Amino acid sequence: MISVEDLHLEFGGFELFKQISFIVNPRDRIGLVGRNGAGKSTLLKIFSGQLQPSSGRVVSPRDVRVGYLPQHMITADGRTVMEEAVAAFDEIVALEKRIEYLNHQLATREDYESEAYHKIIDEVTEANDRFQLLGGGNFHADIEQTLVGLGFKRSDFNRQTTEFSGGWRMRIELAKILLAKPDVFLLDEPTNHLDIESIQWLENFLKDYAGAVVLVSHDRAFLDNVTNRTVEISLGQVYDYKVSYSKYVELRKERREQQMAAYRNQQKMIQDTEEFIERFRYKATKAVQVQSRIKQLEKVDRIEIDEEDVRSLNIKFPPSPRSGNVVFEAKQMSKSYGDNLVLNDIDLTIERGNRVAFVGKNGEGKTTLARIIMQELEFDGYAKLGHNVKIGYFAQNQASLLDESATAFDTIDRIAVGDVRTKIRDILGAFMFSGEDVDKKVKVLSGGERSRLAMIRLLLEPVNFLVLDEPTNHLDMHSKDILKQALQDYDGTLLLVSHDREFLDGLVDVVYEFRDKKAKQHLGGIYEFLRRKKMDSLKELERKNNQPVEQVVEKEEKQNDGPELNYEERKEVNRTISRLEKHLNETEAKITSLETEIEEMDGRLANPDSEDMEQLLEKYSLKKKELDKKMEEWGETTEELEEWNAKKTW
Repeated sequence: MISVEDLHLEFGGFELFKQISFIVNPRDRIGLVGRNGAGKSTLLKIFSGQLQPSSGRVVSPRDVRVGYLPQHMITADGRTVMEEAVAAFDEIVALEKRIEYLNHQLATREDYESEAYHKIIDEVTEANDRFQLLGGGNFHADIEQTLVGLGFKRSDFNRQTTEFSGGWRMRIELAKILLAKPDVFLLDEPTNHLDIESIQWLENFLKDYAGAVVLVSHDRAFLDNVTNRTVEISLGQVYDYKVSYSKYVELRKERREQQMAAYRNQQKMIQDTEEFIERFRYKATKAVQVQSRIKQLEKVDRIEIDEEDVRSLNIKFPPSPRSGNVVFEAKQMSKSYGDNLVLNDIDLTIERGNRVAFVGKNGEGKTTLARIIMQELEFDGYAKLGHNVKIGYFAQNQASLLDESATAFDTIDRIAVGDVRTKIRDILGAFMFSGEDVDKKVKVLSGGERSRLAMIRLLLEPVNFLVLDEPTNHLDMHSKDILKQALQDYDGTLLLVSHDREFLDGLVDVVYEFRDKKAKQHLGGIYEFLRRKKMDSLKELERKNNQPVEQVVEKEEKQNDGPELNYEERKEVNRTISRLEKHLNETEAKITSLETEIEEMDGRLANPDSEDMEQLLEKYSLKKKELDKKMEEWGETTEELEEWNAKKTW
C-alpha cells in the first residue's frame, strides 16, 4: 500500500534517516517506536506529504487516502461540533450533488442509444457504488456514534467549538479523521487527550477497521491492544518486528545483547589492530603488514549502538516524613463554577499509605478535587488535610512556576542533596535531557520539557503525599518506566489522576470513578476496576422495565447482606478473589487443551496403523486421569470462589 524506498533525511548536517526502506501493507497495525527525537513524528509527516525527504521516496497508489492526526493541530473557529464532524463527509456531499445532477440528465435526455448517454449511466452507477461504500446512507448515525465514543454528550453537538478546551478540540479533529474512513490512519499520540473509556472505544474502532494504521504512542497498553507490528527507529535505521509492543521489547533486548556482543568483539579487533600498527609502524620488515592493517581498519563498517541505556538507572524518592493516619477527608463536599455544579456531596477518605487513582471522563471533576486537596480552590462542605501532611503536587501548570533564568541543570542542582548530586546529568538524561539540553535556560524550553523538569524536581523533594495529575503526558517509555519504579518504591501516600492504564497497573489499590458529579470507590487495581465496569455495563443493559441503576445496585447489595468488613479485610477478599479467578481461568484453559488432545487420540485409536498402540493407550489413559483431576480441581475452585464472592458486602 505504502512503500518507503531508500529514505534519507538530513537536518543541519545531522542524518535522521539513513536509506531506510519498509512497506505498509493493507490491514497492518504498526506502532512506530524509538527514543524521543528518533524521527517518529517526522516519518508520519513524510507519509502525509507535509515534509519531503533529502532523497529516496514514499510510493503509494494514487487512490490511497491518508488520514493524519498530528500531536499539535491548528483548529478552525465558527462552527458547531456537528458542523465540524459533517465536514469529514465532503466527498459524500459532493457525490450526492453529482448523482442528483446525473439523474437529472438521464431523466431529461432522449438520446438513449448514444455513447454519451451510456457514459452517464456508467458514471452514475459508479458514483452510487462509491456513495454506498462511503456510508452515504447513514453517515449521521456514524457521526453520533463516533462523537459519543470519544466522550461527547449529545447536548454538545450544537455547541460552538470555541467553547471547548484544546484537548476536546483535538477530539473533534480525531473524530473527523475517523469519520473520513481513509485507507491509512497516521496517528501521532492519539490518546493524549482521551480518558480511559474513550481510549477503549478507540482501541476497538482501530482493531476492527478495514484499513491500515500507523501510530506513535507512549501508551504501552494501547500499543499492545491495537498493533500487530512494531517498527523501531534507532540511529537512523529501522528495525521491523512482526509483533506487538510487549513482544518487541523482548526481541529488542535479545537484539541489543547481540549488538553489544558484536560491538565488543569489533572494538577488541580494532584495539588489537591499532596496537599492532603502533608497535610495528617503524619496522621496515613489517611495513607491508602495517599498511595492510591500516587499509583493513579503513574498511571496517563501525557498529553503532544506542548512545545511552538508562534502563538500569534507579531513582528513589527521599524517605517521607510520617503523617497522621488520615491524610485527607471530605464530607458532603461540593464544588460549583458559577451555575455549573462539578462535584456534589462528596464523601471521601484517603488514609496514610493508600495508593489512589482518580479516573473518569474529562470534565467530571478529577482535577478539581485534586486542586481542592491542594487547597487551591474554595468549596462547600467539609474537606481537610490530615496532621503533618506535606504535599508534592504535579500538574501541567507546575511547569510555569519554574525559575526561567535558571538552566535545567541548575534547577535540579538547587534541590539535590547527598549522592544524588553526582547523578544529576544521568537523571536529566533519563527524562530526555541530553547533551546541550541540560545547559538550556528554562525560558527557552518547550512546554513538555518544562513539565519533565518539574517532575524531576518533585522526585527529589521529601514529601509524604504525592498528588500527580496526568504525569505521563510528556514522557517516553523509558522515562515512564523510571518514574513508575520510583513510585512503586515510594513509602508515602499516592494519588494519581491518569488515563494511562499500564502506568497505573501495580501502582494503585483504590480507584475512585468520577461520574455524574460523584466519586465512587472501587477497591483493587485498575484492571480489576475495568473488568468490573464491563460487568456493570452488562447489568445496565439487562435492566427490565427501565429500572434505575441505583435500584439494581441497591437490590444486589440487599442480596449480599453480611457483616461489615474493614478496609484491610476488604483488600484481602479482593486479592483472594483475583487469585482464584486467575487460577480458574488457567484450569479452564488446561481442560480445553486436554479435551483437544484426547479427542485427537480418539481419532488415532479408531484408525490404528503402524503406530505403537500400547504406548498410545498408556498415554491416553494418563491424559484421561489428568482431565478427571483438573475437572475436580475446577469444581473445588468454583465453590471456593463462590464462597469468597459471598463475603463481598460492599
